[in-house]
Amino acid sequence: MKILVPVKRVIDYNVKVRVKSDGSGVETANVKMSMNPFDEIAVEEAIRLKEAGTAEEVVAISIGPDKAQETLRTALAMGADRAILVKTDEIVEPLSVAKILKAVVDEESPKLVVLGKQAIDDDANQTGQMLAALLGWGQGTFANEVKIEGEKAEITREVDGGLQTVSLDLPAIVTTDLRLNEPRYASLPNIMKAKKKPLDTKTPDDYGVDVAARLKVLKTEEPPERSAGEILENVDQLVDKLKNKEGVL
Repeated sequence: MKILVPVKRVIDYNVKVRVKSDGSGVETANVKMSMNPFDEIAVEEAIRLKEAGTAEEVVAISIGPDKAQETLRTALAMGADRAILVKTDEIVEPLSVAKILKAVVDEESPKLVVLGKQAIDDDANQTGQMLAALLGWGQGTFANEVKIEGEKAEITREVDGGLQTVSLDLPAIVTTDLRLNEPRYASLPNIMKAKKKPLDTKTPDDYGVDVAARLKVLKTEEPPERSAGEILENVDQLVDKLKNKEGVL
């Protein structure tokens, strides 16, 4: 079985995001970038399935600028077998990403596509669902546990009320949640080996996908600063404040 794992290059989660002075977006110049944390979990899960003998090959794919090769090399160092970079300097919206991934799936014929449930830059949580719709495949989103048995995938999902288990026929789409696993650190020998693993470069035109933006960002601004807390002496003061000042009662 072949597993396809899309990964995205985003601002590192440890970095404090700054809004551009003109409000047109967030500052990315000279900012540390890394693999989207949810995608790291997806790569780890795919590698574990390979180590368990369930999969034979793990293919990582990224859509973005030339520097996204660094993200793919990280996936290769973690244990992916080869990588594909669909090179574009445009900001690619989720639907365009899903269309490119569909074309790659048609070309590569994986039995499973494992990707993060969302990217921490736009928090869209759309790509996996859109890809499932375009392919007509079953989907297990927000995966907390993944089990593969024959031509079936059993996915335990995190939902508002707790956990839900679904059974999917392969091929299928799985999007990963935080508690699925803890990604491994790439060792230095594996980082060196990753430099020799195959990495193919394509463009959206190779797959016949127009990545022109359909949405326009009107304004980006910092969230309001949190106001200082206030200590009240009793419940009556709390009720009075909530009712007469905050207007929530």
